[in-house]
Amino acid sequence: MIADSARLQSEALGSSLGKSQAYALMAECDTRDLVNIAGRLRERTRPEKIVTYSRKVFINLVNLCRDSCSYCTYKKDPGEAMLSLMNPAQVLAIAEAGSKLHCTEALFVTGERPEQKYGEASDWLQSLGHSTTVEYIAEMSELVLQRTGLLPHTNAGSMTKKEMSLLKETNVSLGVMLESSSERLMGKGMPHEDAPSKNPRVRMKTLESAGELRIPMTTGILVGIGETPEELVDSLYAIKEIHQKHGHIQEVIMQNFAPKADTGMALAVPPSQDYFLRAVALARIVLHDMNIQVPPNLTPQVYGRYLDAGINDWGGISPVTIDHVNPEFPWPEISTVKSVTERSGRKLRARLPIYPEFVKGGFITSERLKHAVSLLADQSGLVREDYAND
Repeated sequence: MIADSARLQSEALGSSLGKSQAYALMAECDTRDLVNIAGRLRERTRPEKIVTYSRKVFINLVNLCRDSCSYCTYKKDPGEAMLSLMNPAQVLAIAEAGSKLHCTEALFVTGERPEQKYGEASDWLQSLGHSTTVEYIAEMSELVLQRTGLLPHTNAGSMTKKEMSLLKETNVSLGVMLESSSERLMGKGMPHEDAPSKNPRVRMKTLESAGELRIPMTTGILVGIGETPEELVDSLYAIKEIHQKHGHIQEVIMQNFAPKADTGMALAVPPSQDYFLRAVALARIVLHDMNIQVPPNLTPQVYGRYLDAGINDWGGISPVTIDHVNPEFPWPEISTVKSVTERSGRKLRARLPIYPEFVKGGFITSERLKHAVSLLADQSGLVREDYAND
């Protein structure tokens, strides 16, 4: 058994770990050893010891949604107090506030195709001169880019190739969370039973189409919503295989499920700290040199330990807006994140909503976006330190 464990650990440090070995690592490897392997891999692929984050504003454009996930409080219904149907003036006001505080990312988040379920959403879009949410996002991305210089990044759920082509004109990157590749979670009584867009085949089609369009993509796993350890491994490999084909997945978010009041999973047991730590470490081992993020606001007391488990990014942090998806978890102060990062012997740097290797990798074809990026980035592709620290 000891020999088998040593062999598994040796294989994990290689670049061609098979899925069966990954299953075995998750099942058999001691957590300390798993974290050690992940940390060694991160140091090997990122010897510069930089950990990044994106300084952003969160633009909650419309939070009506055709889907109903058992763990979600982001979705609102017509008439609710926290319903968001933002007009251009409201969007611009948030972006301008972010610009004054040297944010570089305008994160547009919406519910999944609300106009297909709610007359209120359809009427709201029609009043703004649009028939779909994506059309309106395109207009608002244009407005923010022109008036503030913030770089748009959109997370609007599953999208068609045509829709992503439209957003590519003004967005330096897009995002869609895979959450899980397990179709079992679509079954009766499961988290995605009433969320057809969370069908993993739909989500992976979006990621594939983005790859064909050469759009840098953010995706990720929601850990602890009822998946088995084997399904977690399968999800990581699903992402890895798409990225190996197209080379366009710029980051993978490892997000821990946290039960929320007034949801179908309010009484569900969240993943243990040990299970989530193992999941994060395994992500580094499976995904090897890809960018891996853990949002610090969702594990406020212990997020520093994920640096040891191989992550290299903290995701978006806003000095202006709340996390509208997880409003009960406030962002940490950037100065605090900097201290936590530095205590691990690493340096915190601000990045754009497009990672440096994608800035330099020919993914931006629009001259206008190239110019907007050049005003904010240094030669490494990260945010100029004189701007980020001003």
